[in-house]
Amino acid sequence: MSNLYHLLPPEAVKILLVLFLSFLMGLERESHKGDANHYAFGGVRTFPLIGLIGYALAFLAGDQLLPLTIGFAVVGGFLLVSFRHKLSVSPTSGVTSEIAGLATYLIGALVQHDQIWIATTLSVAGILLLELKEALESITERVGPGEVFTLTKFLLLAAVILPVLPNQEFGRFAINPFKTWLIVVAVSSVSYGSYVIQRATKNQGGIELAAILGGAYSSTVTTFVLAKRAATENRPHLFSGATLIASGMMYLRLTALLLLFNRALFLKLAPPFGVLAVLAGVTGLLWSKVPDKDQHEVSRQFEPANPLELRAAFLFALLFLVMLIATHLAVTYLGKLGVFSLAGVMGLTDVDPFIMGMTQAAGEATAVQIAASAIVIAASSNNIAKGLYAYGMSDRKTGRFSLSLLVGLAVLGLTPLLWL
Repeated sequence: MSNLYHLLPPEAVKILLVLFLSFLMGLERESHKGDANHYAFGGVRTFPLIGLIGYALAFLAGDQLLPLTIGFAVVGGFLLVSFRHKLSVSPTSGVTSEIAGLATYLIGALVQHDQIWIATTLSVAGILLLELKEALESITERVGPGEVFTLTKFLLLAAVILPVLPNQEFGRFAINPFKTWLIVVAVSSVSYGSYVIQRATKNQGGIELAAILGGAYSSTVTTFVLAKRAATENRPHLFSGATLIASGMMYLRLTALLLLFNRALFLKLAPPFGVLAVLAGVTGLLWSKVPDKDQHEVSRQFEPANPLELRAAFLFALLFLVMLIATHLAVTYLGKLGVFSLAGVMGLTDVDPFIMGMTQAAGEATAVQIAASAIVIAASSNNIAKGLYAYGMSDRKTGRFSLSLLVGLAVLGLTPLLWL
């Protein structure tokens, strides 16, 4: 076979490749002709001919694009005539076959210009898109316009705004616009991933699954939601255990963010945070299985808000900058005690801006060891705050259980300070 390959002229190999790729496109279209009871364009002869036309024009044109472009327009004209005829027979017909014909023309031209990988990839991708019609159309039925808009906003944050920001430090506090927005994108991505999974598993699983996914989204928000549900459900073990699971997921979420933005902090905190996450998750799951007096089924109802709202993204960026500046000032004027005090206070609200500020300050404005200790304090402080929220918002028994479990987790969460 190898000898045969070397015996053939290079152009013969290209022609055979064009015929093969074009034939596959035509074969896919031919297989669907039987499904149609009206005129359908192209098949196993037409598509290879279009591919050969593209190859031949590219060969004759050399490096000139004008002849190739004219050929593309002429082929497109014939395909337009075919499509108009098809519409006259069946007004609801699609234009997929005609577009596939234009793609086949380009595949032939690409092969002639030695873009073998691109030509092959376009062929495979085209055939997959044609064959997966029903699967792709079923996705559109499950995904509403709001979800498409949400994905568009994510692309706006990550692919439009981020690349144009300057990647350099400005001012006394060394603020880097690119890194600031990159952190916004990263935090939003983690929340968005959880949001997508929650939407995909809507009305599936129980409270424990809601706690796991909600904890990855925001353990504080999840605690609020669970506490409100607990006030009316009379399932104290179930809801207090789920609240503990959500806070355990917070440690995994923080570990993932540390891995992305500060490897030194990740290496210091990943082991204890991993242990805390497992302990909280297993304990919370076992506790939620303890029988309550009222053993009725509790459905999952938590529907998270869209984490990619532009207002929320800009607010997070502002909070991150405030925390970055506050950390610099605390280190400069108050020392280690000031950073730890700031960590304790910030734990009462959303810890993400403070902890992400620590990832940028560690190793520069403050020592890695101090930054790691501050993150530990902030996480434990946040657990106590969530315990107080649960105590105040849920029924008495659930509130007592939740507060006890989260205070216990907060105390365990401080043990890394013994060796940091």
